[in-house]
Amino acid sequence: MNVKWRNGIKAGFLAGLLLAGCVVAKAQSSQGGQSSQSGQSTPPAQQQTDKDKAANSLTLDTPAPPVNPEEDAAFKAYDSMPLTDGPKKIAAGEAFALKYPQSRYLAPVYSALVKLYLAAGDVPKMQDAGEKDIAIAPNDVQTLAILGQTIPRAWNSNLPNAQAQLDKAEKYSKSAIELTPTITKPPAMTDAQFDTAKNQTLAMAHGGLGLVYFRRGKLDDAVTELETATKVDPNPEIDPVNYYLLGLADQKTSHFDAAVVAFTKCATVAGSLQGTCKNGAEESKKLGATQLSAPK
Repeated sequence: MNVKWRNGIKAGFLAGLLLAGCVVAKAQSSQGGQSSQSGQSTPPAQQQTDKDKAANSLTLDTPAPPVNPEEDAAFKAYDSMPLTDGPKKIAAGEAFALKYPQSRYLAPVYSALVKLYLAAGDVPKMQDAGEKDIAIAPNDVQTLAILGQTIPRAWNSNLPNAQAQLDKAEKYSKSAIELTPTITKPPAMTDAQFDTAKNQTLAMAHGGLGLVYFRRGKLDDAVTELETATKVDPNPEIDPVNYYLLGLADQKTSHFDAAVVAFTKCATVAGSLQGTCKNGAEESKKLGATQLSAPK
């Protein structure tokens, strides 16, 4: 996989860190309700001390009832591991899923594994964990958005299932775009955190959909989606991949001035795309001076 796309894939993990575990709090609060109804004693819900951790996952799904105290304790031990301790948390998550294949906590475990595999650059395992997550929690918009963005960035046209992979990415991105505005703010999140989480999710989903359209030659549609992705993204550090793709799509549709703007924005970010985007901006300027620009 080209280093440009690998860097773009890793950039998605930065957004995922904010969006990594609120489904945990939801599962644990649901556990409390089940415990009071059944009269069984279960461990208290873990207190979230990191506001970002409490504000991490957006989902419409209700987890299954608790299974047993041993499982609850095992999940609490897993959940207490920071996402920054990637290899250890990956191993613990894989072990938990293997030992408790029917656990009510599988969705948050798989959701965290999605971010961890993404950070490790293991896209096949990321996709496998993501698809297991949405099989359990089909309205987990963050996992949908990460899948929708990462699959087309890691895409290879020579793979036998290449077109099916783009079909999946399109479906995941569209689902995230449709569902994100319907999510109710979790009590643990502030309004600002909630807005940031939603916009990060939408930026990934629109960016992923834009790349699917770009790869299929639907350049006007690609421009629309990529412009939306860059406008809604709340991250202070921009995603250069979306601006690079937007520059390419604008250039190919003869929107040369817009291409210069997009490439120039991409070139402000240090990294493997910086030189390419500087060259793209210069090329678009030359094309704009010698060719007729298409109306926007």
